[in-house]
Amino acid sequence: MNDPAEPVEPTPDNRDTWLIVPCFNEAEVIRGVLERARRTFPNIVAVDDGSADGSHREIHAAGAHLVRHPVNLGQGAAIQTGVEYARRRPGARYFVTFDADGQHQVADVAAMVARLRAEPVDIIVGTRFGDPAHRARVPRLKRLVLRTAAAMSPASRRLGLTDAHNGLRAFNRRVACALNLRMNGMSHAGEFVSLMHRHGWRTAEQPVEILYTEYSMAKGQSLLNGVNILADGIISRRLP
Repeated sequence: MNDPAEPVEPTPDNRDTWLIVPCFNEAEVIRGVLERARRTFPNIVAVDDGSADGSHREIHAAGAHLVRHPVNLGQGAAIQTGVEYARRRPGARYFVTFDADGQHQVADVAAMVARLRAEPVDIIVGTRFGDPAHRARVPRLKRLVLRTAAAMSPASRRLGLTDAHNGLRAFNRRVACALNLRMNGMSHAGEFVSLMHRHGWRTAEQPVEILYTEYSMAKGQSLLNGVNILADGIISRRLP
């Protein structure tokens, strides 16, 4: 296998790239999200994290690989399960964590994977704050919470990350094979950043667009979610 630092030509239909999609009660939208993504990235594993709404049927109908947790373990556990599944697939070289609620854009994934192929970088993290137009669309309270959480994290500051809780991440096989998330819930984001710093993975950010819909706002942008993010920032300060 080529060294990750060497430019790599894309395989036909991006078949060397796997999208990992954690899913919890997303039956309303998950099929459309997966079908759109599969037009560009045919290899997707969706981890149904104990959903009670039939999400697994929608995942199956979309043609994605399906792994099911019998109970809800949290997003960190779902990501770890998905990465472990994907890295065992023949030819898997690049990996992307991708949200199930329709917030992430396939065009951003394509740009991030293209950078992984061409640049000496191991992991690219999306940032809502790299493009003024994208930054303006972030709800004000959300913007404050995310900025505060990034400022509270020593590892984020050392790596120069502005949006450490962005769930859109693209990384190479070096990262995938070493990834071992132990924090199952929201705290996995801070742990991910700590692992990036501890392992010395070559890190970059990519300006991305987050699509805030009525559905996604109801699912993931609540006050409780903001409290969890800030709590994650406190926990991440204690991580080695």
